[in-house]
Amino acid sequence: MDGILLVNKPAGMTSHDVVNRMRKILHTKKVGHCGTLDPDATGVLVLCIGKATKALQFLMSETKVYQATLFLGTATDTYDSSGQIMEEKAFHGVRDVEETLQSFIGKQQQIPPIYSAIKVHGKKLYEYARNQEHVDIQPRTIMIEKIKLISQQDQSITFQVKCSKGTYIRSLCVDIGKKLGYPAHMTHLIRLASGEFYLEDCYSLEDIEQGHYQFMSLEDAFQHFEHYYIDDENIVYHGKKIKSDIDHQVVVCNQNHKVLAVYGPDGEGYLKSIRGLF
Repeated sequence: MDGILLVNKPAGMTSHDVVNRMRKILHTKKVGHCGTLDPDATGVLVLCIGKATKALQFLMSETKVYQATLFLGTATDTYDSSGQIMEEKAFHGVRDVEETLQSFIGKQQQIPPIYSAIKVHGKKLYEYARNQEHVDIQPRTIMIEKIKLISQQDQSITFQVKCSKGTYIRSLCVDIGKKLGYPAHMTHLIRLASGEFYLEDCYSLEDIEQGHYQFMSLEDAFQHFEHYYIDDENIVYHGKKIKSDIDHQVVVCNQNHKVLAVYGPDGEGYLKSIRGLF
């Protein structure tokens, strides 16, 4: 049982909860996920099953697409609806929402929420928060490629955003609120896409439990990567280098288009094996 499984993660479960559920349903311990989703979030969660777990590091997509809703007038310690209220401000209307959203496009520094799994000095940030310990949270460089207003109803603003890996949408919601003059928090989040994997191709947990699903092959999962074809598969099986001037990672395939490995430059005019996928 090997392949990629696209799951529409339900709210109320951690990404690891979904992995554990899949291990029981599919009767295998070899299940891993590509990119964590917050427990309250829903949407695209890419799972690698069996031998496909070897591909995990290469399917951690650089770009994500989300639809989020923020609420103006209330801030929480977790930056979402699950937290304790930290600040409130009466809502008296807001202007220039579209222009404010557009001002976030581009590369920028973002401070992650303290209720996150980022490690500082070997300890996760949320552990500092739960122990009420002070910790300096360093900003991280993120990239907002696109952002657009979907709807606005009183204090609730729904928007869609395409961003780099590592972007915290909870922090983005808080920052948007500040720019509009209000404390804010995120109330809803859906991951619509993770790289080239889309929500419309995902299965619900109920679908999978009932056997209504199909694995995605490595060939389909890697179709958007650059391919390098070889005649002799033994080159890959024995971990041999390939003479080439290519200066980036490629997916090595046989003449039947079967994915064999990921190779990368060694700096000396050759491609070397990074990970065999057979």
